[in-house]
Amino acid sequence: MSEPLLEVSNLVQEFTVRGGGGVKAGVVHAVSGVSFSVEPGETLGLVGETGSGKSTLARAVLQAPRPKSGSVRFRGTELVGLKHRQLVRARRHMQLVFQDPFGSLDPKWRARALVEEPLVAFKVGSKGERRRRVDELLDVVGLDPSRFGNRRPRELSGGQAQRVAIARALALDPSLIICDEAVSSLDVLIRAQVLNLLERLRSELGLAYLFIAHDLALVKQVSDRVAVMYLGKVVEIGPADSLYREPLHPYTVALLASIPSPDPEQPQAPVGKAIHGEPPSPIDPPSGCRFRTRCPRAQDLCATLEPPLRELAANHYAACHFPVTVDAPAPEASAEEAARAESTPTVPVATPTVPVATQPSRPPTVRRPS
Repeated sequence: MSEPLLEVSNLVQEFTVRGGGGVKAGVVHAVSGVSFSVEPGETLGLVGETGSGKSTLARAVLQAPRPKSGSVRFRGTELVGLKHRQLVRARRHMQLVFQDPFGSLDPKWRARALVEEPLVAFKVGSKGERRRRVDELLDVVGLDPSRFGNRRPRELSGGQAQRVAIARALALDPSLIICDEAVSSLDVLIRAQVLNLLERLRSELGLAYLFIAHDLALVKQVSDRVAVMYLGKVVEIGPADSLYREPLHPYTVALLASIPSPDPEQPQAPVGKAIHGEPPSPIDPPSGCRFRTRCPRAQDLCATLEPPLRELAANHYAACHFPVTVDAPAPEASAEEAARAESTPTVPVATPTVPVATQPSRPPTVRRPS
């Protein structure tokens, strides 16, 4: 197997909160021990509620700002600890498309100058070569250079402005593009056009994407694999089809239950049975499993032992002591595990008392998405 394009291991990002007089009031645990990889030409979808740490994770991958700890390897190079010039050279092959194109584009610059900016910054080609490259990029994203090249962002629609942002991201021939809610602010028709554009560019240019969104239905359309984040942690990751067909983590079940059905005659799964309460504060996250305070399947073990990501199906991982498709262990087994956890609190490893393959299947708690 080839080496992953991007490999993130145990990434941690925290921010200190200051109170009156600059006194330390707490620490925001924005990203806590996240690990994943992106293969060349692959799209990894990253989903979760607002505040789950998705955008912070994307910026930590880019080292803007640098993470508190962990490892980020891109094309075989460790980015954590790289000096400024080496990091700038590595960033050339990673680009970020923001959620709001009007916020990421200078309102005083014209589209041609915005797309040319990375070429000028890295001193790529002559002035004439850069101009030809800009015209080519605008044409690639579906904008006529003669019509749109001299327009400012305020003279463009939301979809056209996002296409300019994508053209700018493509200017330096990157290997990886991080789309941070890149289509969330667009209407349905323009969103579909931009998604089709991203998919076409992936097939033509061999790009890989880290596609961040909070809409599972949207992520399914573009992703090969999907990772689900909750309160700074990845709680489930696996192939898109498998994750949508048989979700393993109760939080993923809740996200799927929240997707509205286009069929008015189809009964909607009640979200309240899959999740309840409000998200805890990242300044004071719950002990053990961070989802336990909202989980309908939580037991005593969940408060004492943090569940590790473990493979419960082919290439499908979940961080849950009592996965949805597996019946919970007997109460005496749970008590035994809890006692073991209390005696060895420094070892965050949970071994199921019964092999997953031998446990009876459980009917799915939500309607399978189409």
